[in-house]
Amino acid sequence: MRMTTNDTPTATTRIAAVIGDPVRHSLSPRLHNAGFAALGLDWTYVACPVAEGEAAQAVEAMRTLGIEGLSVTMPHKKSVASAVDDLSPTAAKLGAVNCVTRDGDRLVGENTDGIGFVDSLWSQLQMDPDGLTIVIVGAGGAARSIALATAQHGAKVGILNRTAESAQQLVEIVGTSSAVVQEEAIRDADLVVNATSLGMNEDDPLPFDLNFLSKGQSVIDLIYEPKKTALLTEAESLGARTLNGVAMLLHQAGEQFRLWTGSEPPLQEMAQAVGLTLLGEHRPAN
Repeated sequence: MRMTTNDTPTATTRIAAVIGDPVRHSLSPRLHNAGFAALGLDWTYVACPVAEGEAAQAVEAMRTLGIEGLSVTMPHKKSVASAVDDLSPTAAKLGAVNCVTRDGDRLVGENTDGIGFVDSLWSQLQMDPDGLTIVIVGAGGAARSIALATAQHGAKVGILNRTAESAQQLVEIVGTSSAVVQEEAIRDADLVVNATSLGMNEDDPLPFDLNFLSKGQSVIDLIYEPKKTALLTEAESLGARTLNGVAMLLHQAGEQFRLWTGSEPPLQEMAQAVGLTLLGEHRPAN
């Protein structure tokens, strides 16, 4: 059965969802529903607000209601990791889940954020992490996923965070290819990633001192609303290449799509649904 935007779900339609708080702003329904429609899959995807502290109940609802796939966003990634039956090696190492899949009667927690970031690097900036020096600003869930994935793909990763203890905890997860750094390390970075929430509000301060940036570097802000933060605007004025978080959102969603449906995600159609021009789809084979 081919689903279109005008079709009504039926009793046979498979359901996937995203949980978070807040979550009504999420672009994930656009991404996944565009993918389902492009492949003619009888699936639909919805956003479900779930208050902090209620993630375990949401996972149980997935079992009870027969929900086929679950995306997980803040503040539930750690809680869901404790509520599923099994964890992938990456999710276990990070202690965070952004995707739940089914393996028979068991629910498996996955984390597709890191590989989504790596794929977005290639598709939009034609950058391979191998050999890069990367400074990640922040040490939360997104920073953890990105640091681990880029280090596993050959990058040297510096963690810049206002709380040194959190930065050191992340280094212990990632291993010897990472280190806690100070702002001065930005001078030598090929790529700087803002993995904090600074920039979502107009009156937010910049996440780091732009005096350390120079022409030729690349800057990624994981924020995608607004589409262009003050950080990206200022970085562009200094001659840096910039990218917001939509591409990472697309590619991590593509990994989830593949896990749930067993089909290759139609990335071009999914990208169009969120106004993204996809410059490339796949990283070169290792």
